[in-house]
Amino acid sequence: MFTSIAGRSVLVTGGTKGIGKGIARVFARAGANVVVSGRDASAGEAVLVDLSGLPGSISFARGDVGLAADCERIASETVARNRGLDVLCANAGVYPSKRIEDMTEADIDAIFATNVKGSILIVRACTQALERSGRGRIILTSSITGPITGYPGWSHYGATKAAQLGFMRTAAMELSPKGITVNAVLPGSITTEGLAELGDETLAEMTASIPAGHLGSAEDVGNACLFLATEEAAYITGQTIVVDGGQVLPESLSALKAM
Repeated sequence: MFTSIAGRSVLVTGGTKGIGKGIARVFARAGANVVVSGRDASAGEAVLVDLSGLPGSISFARGDVGLAADCERIASETVARNRGLDVLCANAGVYPSKRIEDMTEADIDAIFATNVKGSILIVRACTQALERSGRGRIILTSSITGPITGYPGWSHYGATKAAQLGFMRTAAMELSPKGITVNAVLPGSITTEGLAELGDETLAEMTASIPAGHLGSAEDVGNACLFLATEEAAYITGQTIVVDGGQVLPESLSALKAM
């Protein structure tokens, strides 16, 4: 049995939908007091309704992690509401598809501003509060795309997800003396609002490539984050957990057929 995290303060950036919303649900279900951040106020209000009634509290802080001032304000609001900060889930990210030949400088700048710069800025903004906690946890949402696999149209996305892990390793070293661990989860194909728009045929093809035989849920990713936030994970830092149902394991489609 893991030590309860009920009553702890958790910030989930990009927590109004998709994987972030699933992470927030898992922590609130465990009794944590969760602040979700995002750029869309209406989405923020909606998630408060969707996640109401759980043992932990849910609140919303509007802001763009690509802006240093917003990150500082989000961190301050979280500390003020929950009397501190114990866990940062740096989840905010964008994943537009664009082939290299069609990519503009603006496309590159925009995705790096959120996925890489945003991760660094929110970690910097939360470091002092996490140190005061005495049990600070930082969990980045990376991806199998970039660090492990590739996918046409997502070269810039993959680059940002690999960059997050480069940041994570040195951040884990720098923050370790402050009692803060820094780890990452690498989701595979997870059922989210955006994925559902791809259509049944595409989803069936994606499912066929996963040994587990089904797509993951946002809560599957949240459960991995929850483990990394526990007292029992205090000696784990600078590491990654792949949450993909075995998606990266087959060397080819024939390997799956051989099952």
